[in-house]
Amino acid sequence: MREYDFKEIEKKWQDKWEKDNIFKTDNSVSGKENYYVLSMLPYPSGKLHVGHARNYTIGDVISRYKKMKGFNVLQPMGWDSFGLPAENAAIQNGTHPAIWTKSNIENMKRQLKLMGFSYDWEREIASYLPEYYKWNQWLFKRMYEKGLVYKKKSLVNWCPDCQTVLANEQVEDGKCWRHSKTDVIQKDLEQWFFRITDYADDLLNGHEEIKDGWPEKVLTMQKNWIGKSFGTELSFKVIETEDLIPVFTTRIDTIYGASYLVVAPEHPIVEKIVATNPAIKEKVQAMKNTDLIERTAEGKEKNGIDTGWKVENPISKKLIPLWIADYVLMNYGTGAVMGVPAHDERDNAFAKKYNLPIIKVIETLEGEDPFGYNGKIINSELINGLSPKEAIDKMNNYVMEKGIGKKTTKFRLKDWGISRQRYWGTPIPALHCEKCGTVLEKDENLPVLLPNDIEFSGNGNPLETSEKFKNAICPCCGGPAKRDTDTMDTFVDSSWYFLRYCDPKNSKEAFSKEIADKWTPVHQYIGGVEHAVMHLLYARFFHKVLRDLGMLSSNEPFKRLLTQGMVLGPSYYSTNENKYLSPKEVNLKGDKAFSKKGEELVIKVEKMSKSKNNGVDPEEIIQKYGVDSARLFIMFAAPPEKELEWNENGLAGAYRFLTRVWRLVLENSDKINNTNIDYSKISKEDKALIIKLNQTIKKMTDSIEANYHFNTSIAACMELINDVQTYINSPFTSEESPKILGFVLKKIILMLSPFTPHFCDELWELLGEKSYLFNEAWPSYDEKFLSADDVTIAVQINGKMRGSFEITKDSPKELLEKTAFELPNVKKHTENMTVVKVIVVPNKIVNIVVKPQ
Repeated sequence: MREYDFKEIEKKWQDKWEKDNIFKTDNSVSGKENYYVLSMLPYPSGKLHVGHARNYTIGDVISRYKKMKGFNVLQPMGWDSFGLPAENAAIQNGTHPAIWTKSNIENMKRQLKLMGFSYDWEREIASYLPEYYKWNQWLFKRMYEKGLVYKKKSLVNWCPDCQTVLANEQVEDGKCWRHSKTDVIQKDLEQWFFRITDYADDLLNGHEEIKDGWPEKVLTMQKNWIGKSFGTELSFKVIETEDLIPVFTTRIDTIYGASYLVVAPEHPIVEKIVATNPAIKEKVQAMKNTDLIERTAEGKEKNGIDTGWKVENPISKKLIPLWIADYVLMNYGTGAVMGVPAHDERDNAFAKKYNLPIIKVIETLEGEDPFGYNGKIINSELINGLSPKEAIDKMNNYVMEKGIGKKTTKFRLKDWGISRQRYWGTPIPALHCEKCGTVLEKDENLPVLLPNDIEFSGNGNPLETSEKFKNAICPCCGGPAKRDTDTMDTFVDSSWYFLRYCDPKNSKEAFSKEIADKWTPVHQYIGGVEHAVMHLLYARFFHKVLRDLGMLSSNEPFKRLLTQGMVLGPSYYSTNENKYLSPKEVNLKGDKAFSKKGEELVIKVEKMSKSKNNGVDPEEIIQKYGVDSARLFIMFAAPPEKELEWNENGLAGAYRFLTRVWRLVLENSDKINNTNIDYSKISKEDKALIIKLNQTIKKMTDSIEANYHFNTSIAACMELINDVQTYINSPFTSEESPKILGFVLKKIILMLSPFTPHFCDELWELLGEKSYLFNEAWPSYDEKFLSADDVTIAVQINGKMRGSFEITKDSPKELLEKTAFELPNVKKHTENMTVVKVIVVPNKIVNIVVKPQ
């Protein structure tokens, strides 16, 4: 018998699939419903990791299953190929980002093909190519015309040595990532913004449409990020200057407990304070230079500066001190907060640190939350004795009557700053003309191409080094103009890419509305939960904008979202060397690990990452066990949304299972093609296996349809195979037994094919079949063979017994009648007869009354 040679088999079928282009998708197929399966757009880092393998295997199994269920399936792939890593590689290695990116794409595409994924490669996109980023620029223009794009000054992370803006991830302990000697400062720069706040309510309300298809935790994270708050805005008067400082609060009921007012170091009033008190200038600047994320980090000690100034509480008229603090941000609320330390944890910590008054204004019962809404108001002249909620209503009415405040709604969400002072991104199609001001490039001149005469020195924005790029002609007056040298945030690329996949070769528009409407919203989107806020929120924003521009009909981009769990692996930490060792540097002895020098290492199971040195190369796995073993293990080891702990024993087990199935099929291949079964002649043992098959089909189908619990599906198939082995090991009990065995084995191959496609296509061919399993139908189950709790039903025609059949107890009358007419002897005696009526007695008899035609 031929052995299972996975290397030969996998290469053979990948070549055949590609040659026959079987994964090509038409935009519509008569009689078939479209189904769009999409994994999140990958960055071409150059090498697949196990996390990629898991994400894309999940998508591929869904795609193959849905294709077998009769859908017209779209599963594309492309590359989120702009971004910092390519530019950093250019700086470090002297390689142009385009060359580095193209090389990485080629390698990762080769690896994806090794995994047997059913992508329609004719739809491949790459965001670094002009034919893609041209439409980023075109969409930017349309959004600008709609009033959704503007420019203003904004704080950014700035490295004085590199003379460039740094992303948050490039700031390490307050220093530039390139050289730890330089403090990163906060600098005010002109930046381009998308007005995403115009869609804040739409983004929140849209959750209702997708709540049944998205994980609840993702929706909660988005709601918190958008942060809609209902409250009151009123102003505190500065005694020294009579300036008014607006303050937003959701707890106007605690206004009498405000014992200080605190402003952000960037607040306009601070300039006036520093002008009168230069001694605090350095402290204020140090606060400004601190990374915004670090300033608001939970648990970080808050720092303040006493200005010596006073402000007047607009309700109590008491004077309270004005402070500057790093935990207040100018881009949140109004940049000023009234400190109520008795009823706010953060304010409480700040007040205790600086010995500020703590005034209790809510009386609560022992054990109740002093920061909550229970209890009654005290020490508050206008609202004493009321509940906090009653007090809020009364105070809102009071401040509006007096004209000193207003009820208002605020959002935590801020407009999306898209400017990047870097080369490797989409050039912003704006120019600056002395005569015309800021203008946008004409549509016919798009794309504005990235220049090649660039110096990657690591200092400043590389685009600033290209005179050819900077010096341009104004599209309005024809005079000299300077191009904007900012490029777009790469989140722009990934905010609409799923629409370009629908119509990727279109050179006249970003995509056809008619085609996009056939595919979107995406039926199943798959990716990590780390993208729950930024990418998914931006994609939803873009989709709604494109809808309002008349380019789409749907409200949401993704109907269902699956956030796969992390892949975990053992890490080995050396306390002596203060670093993680790779598995190749480790000796394992039982449940302990030792370095080559004999040191016992600390073993942990952690998320696979380069920093932990515990990653696994998918190609090494493929070489050792084969693609299909890896795919089967990935799908069997854990449900998709749960963490997956990687272990080689599981891979070896998957390989042994496939070898077992291989032998089982080939040893019985002579029985498989004769599957015309006469069910009236089957034995009790035959029927038991048929029932097990139908139960397995139902369980696998239900598990996939309900929540993609492929592990449950595979486990059910394994159980069936155990029963098949027992059936083979026992003597056959009827003439139909060999046929039944062949029938069941064939169904097993069909059901395993989405998980192990190369393996199953090979077996399918060895059995004499000519088709690809990708184009075969998923098995359906027969309801009358779902339970062993059967009854015998007699069948009479005009009072004479003409046969019987066994069926599940309490089966519906319709099924009893249908099954009776399928009996060969009943067909014979009703042929050329008119059926007058059918009398069904449940669990007993079907009586058919006929007369000649």
